[in-house]
Amino acid sequence: METIEKITSRENRRLVHARKVRDGRERRQIFIEGRRLVGEALRSDLSLAECFITESFGDAELLDAVMKMAVSVAELPDDIFSSVAETAHSQGIILIAERPEVLILTLESRLGKSASPIILYLHEVNNPSNLGAAMRTAEAGGVAGVIISAGSADAYSPKALRSAMGASFRLPIWEGPGFEEVCRWVKTQKLTTTAADISADTNYLEADWKTARLLVFGSEAHGLTPAIIERIEEKVFIPMENEVESLNLAVSVGVILFEAKRQNAVS
Repeated sequence: METIEKITSRENRRLVHARKVRDGRERRQIFIEGRRLVGEALRSDLSLAECFITESFGDAELLDAVMKMAVSVAELPDDIFSSVAETAHSQGIILIAERPEVLILTLESRLGKSASPIILYLHEVNNPSNLGAAMRTAEAGGVAGVIISAGSADAYSPKALRSAMGASFRLPIWEGPGFEEVCRWVKTQKLTTTAADISADTNYLEADWKTARLLVFGSEAHGLTPAIIERIEEKVFIPMENEVESLNLAVSVGVILFEAKRQNAVS
């Protein structure tokens, strides 16, 4: 078993590097904080780099699991740990992992194997909490993968990871393409572009969700531009009561994906 290094200086090079990862200044790695997320990371295929714990960290079982992964572990005084932690009330453990690299081929191979033949496309969703919640819902709804456009929040930022609750470690994610690039790829895969639109004529319950689709959503604040809406092949609406104009992003994603999952489960 690896020994645990004790770090007592805030300016230790490992801590300086961890802060860069936390703040998004080192994009090759991701910052994972808290017992639940660390546990999810250990159950994933992530490549783990190092771990930091507080002197008072008391979860021996979780620490043992980390050390069995041959991860370098360092112990910090509580005040120094708090200078690295992203949350105000940390649970005393942080992992640094390599950022997952997903090839487009991964998305393509998953289309025929998932609960629903759907790729979720999030266009310029710049709120990390909303993005993470949509990711969590997407995994629960059985999508084949997720595309996150340029101009969106970082799917692997600490806030997005907390909202996703581990979904980002398991779902294949294609980050950073523009809408035109996605459209070109969609044609090669023969996906039907689909979006929720309050002015649509088709109830989402009437759509055939066994058809392979790219399901497109914009941000809660701005939605999709008219130019993008014009390019969408099939638009559906979610009926709502009392003149409610819209649902939040994760709820809208969930409403449609669970209907798709239901349809695909019917023999």
